[in-house]
Amino acid sequence: MRKSLISALLSVCFLALPAAFAQSGIIADVPTSAAAKRPMTFDDMMQMKRLGETAVSPDGKWLVYSVTTVDLAKNSRTAELWIQKIEGGDPVKLAMTKPGDGGVQFSADGKRILFVSDRTGANQIWLMDFDTATGAVSNLKKLTNLDLGIDNAQWAPDGKSIVFTMPVYPDCPAIVPDDEGKGAECSYARDEAAADSKVKAQIFTHLLYRHWNHFVGDKRSHLFLVSVESGGVRDLNPNDKFDVPPYSVGGGGGFAISPDSKELAFTENLDAEQATSTNGDIFTLDLTNTKAKPVKVSASPGGDWTPAYSPDGKYIAWRSQARNGYESDKFRLMLYDRTKKTTRELMAGFDRWVDEFVWQAHSSSIFVTSSYQGETQLLLVDIPMGSYSALGGTEGELGDLKQTADGSYLIASAMHVTAPSEVVLFDMRRAHMVTDRSRTLGNLGHTINPDRQYTSAIVFDEYALTHLNDALLAQLDLSKMEPFWFTAKDGVKVEGFLIRPPGFNATKKYPLKFLIHGGPEGDFGDSWSYRWNEELFAANGYVVVMINFRGSTGYGQAFTEGIVGDWGGKPFTDLMTGLDYAEAHYPFIDKTRECALGASYGGYMADWILGHTDRFKCIVTHDGMYDAESAFGSTEELWFNQWEFKGRPWDYVGKPDSENPFRKWSPMLSAKNFKTPTLVVHNQLDYRLDVSQGYELFTALQLQGVPSKMLYFPDEGHWVLKPQNSQLWWKTVNDWVDEWTKPASSR
Repeated sequence: MRKSLISALLSVCFLALPAAFAQSGIIADVPTSAAAKRPMTFDDMMQMKRLGETAVSPDGKWLVYSVTTVDLAKNSRTAELWIQKIEGGDPVKLAMTKPGDGGVQFSADGKRILFVSDRTGANQIWLMDFDTATGAVSNLKKLTNLDLGIDNAQWAPDGKSIVFTMPVYPDCPAIVPDDEGKGAECSYARDEAAADSKVKAQIFTHLLYRHWNHFVGDKRSHLFLVSVESGGVRDLNPNDKFDVPPYSVGGGGGFAISPDSKELAFTENLDAEQATSTNGDIFTLDLTNTKAKPVKVSASPGGDWTPAYSPDGKYIAWRSQARNGYESDKFRLMLYDRTKKTTRELMAGFDRWVDEFVWQAHSSSIFVTSSYQGETQLLLVDIPMGSYSALGGTEGELGDLKQTADGSYLIASAMHVTAPSEVVLFDMRRAHMVTDRSRTLGNLGHTINPDRQYTSAIVFDEYALTHLNDALLAQLDLSKMEPFWFTAKDGVKVEGFLIRPPGFNATKKYPLKFLIHGGPEGDFGDSWSYRWNEELFAANGYVVVMINFRGSTGYGQAFTEGIVGDWGGKPFTDLMTGLDYAEAHYPFIDKTRECALGASYGGYMADWILGHTDRFKCIVTHDGMYDAESAFGSTEELWFNQWEFKGRPWDYVGKPDSENPFRKWSPMLSAKNFKTPTLVVHNQLDYRLDVSQGYELFTALQLQGVPSKMLYFPDEGHWVLKPQNSQLWWKTVNDWVDEWTKPASSR
């Protein structure tokens, strides 16, 4: 039986607990009261504190982290920075910072802190001294004075400079220390002219003119270096017409500075047509020579991302994809030898994605996280040998890895389906090897080597450092996610998950919410969400079932690629077969009262289900693709549709629909079969799947007399993020499902 990290940390007695941690209060008291717990509400979810970025002092003594709180009445979210001792002590707000400050980082010697703040208008870099003994800060100083939107600030290891990103007009004079402000003034003037103009029209001369939820405009992100002593700023990509680094949904800078502070590594995509390219190459730049040009060091045709120097400076590692145009190609771990100028793939036999990595302090190994069957697996890669071992088996969802400079601790954020993110610590000083597959790992009870891709597992003691929501979570009746496996129609093994409602009674029959994930190359797993929260879907008396259908990640690349060119094929039969299995093996499911809900690709599949089965009492489709041909022309990331549908619509002119994926898998062509009551949700600022897709579906439903409703948000993109909009979303969705699956007397 698998257990997630947080649940174990909060409910299991720890083995060999070091005295420093036991005395510090790092391990929270576990409530022992037998008082009845209650179902979670939307208000509960909005009251939860949300962990953001983290920073660890080089000596491993201090943790700084961001916590966001939601004010539903004000329709706002506010982040604040907190600090606490890693080996004991209560968290306190980081002095001299204000609400909204972020991007916090310790200098390499631990004696200074930088952060980014908009307290004087636009984002600027601020510095303050840090006392490593007491945690006190002093001597607050604003380093930059550029009102253009500074982000992603990163210390150079020698503490003499900082690299950051900022958008500028590439045809303006480059910003350099001795330009007397001409470069910045040019960008300021053009911004002001655009703001003051009564004409808001735009002229497009290239694709990718809009992206996700905004129009791109003429600015491009560049990398800049600022001197800590003088405040002089230098554009490291002067007059570059491409974003450096390219946009990333997950955020982050996409660059790194060498340990000797003399070189910068960054990602850039130089392909002429960015709308059809997922390429990204790694370049290095000599920071000691103002006339130096970037040097390309990667060779893959696909994307190369997140470069990171080894602590000893000998190597650069990065995540790499082999094929351009395929954003869900397998992410590999590459290693570049800076002296030999050679590159090799680490973990060459590994068949899953490298999601995140961080160097170990001694440079001979790398920590890696990888999605595995709905959870995160932590691995340790040996550089000389190229082998890898499991660390603690499978977790909930683990990320934001940080290694202390002395190698004593690995810090990470961890969450699972019953608890949002908390900061956790792996004690590197307390490790032992386990090789017996029949045993479980240490105090967390993880099973060793479930996929048999490695021969041993290393176990570290693990501790929770933060307890942001313990008191609230202790009041809530939250069910663990239960995995189940079934055989698909073609014989492939597929995994599903089930969550029982609060106050579960096995003798009762419950209505069911059937959730369908997006991506499509994503997955359901033991993780927390503030948008589609499985516990909140179950809270008002529903069983929740989810299937990781063909196309899901964490089951090998062949499984992930099983959806390409087959959007309504194997994924649909996997979903229906999985639901059949759940109905047959969980007798408390009332199969006469089921509703299907999905967003993004899940919205597409909800539309597809609408035309291909009448088994559901209702459907909720959010930001889904309804007409694949028209969606091709209105989306911005064209690489996605080109790869998934194996070409462009005009490539199939003259061919029958059965040979044209854009028509074969288009829900629109099955509109005559629509009968199931359907709630359509779509957002005006969604440029991945244009709002016209929702309008077209709603029109078809209304003209055919199918009970239907449309929820439209004029101020949201692909996701609903504003608190009060989220409140309306949850109420509308839950009311719709209740209307069609519950008798009036029980609503």
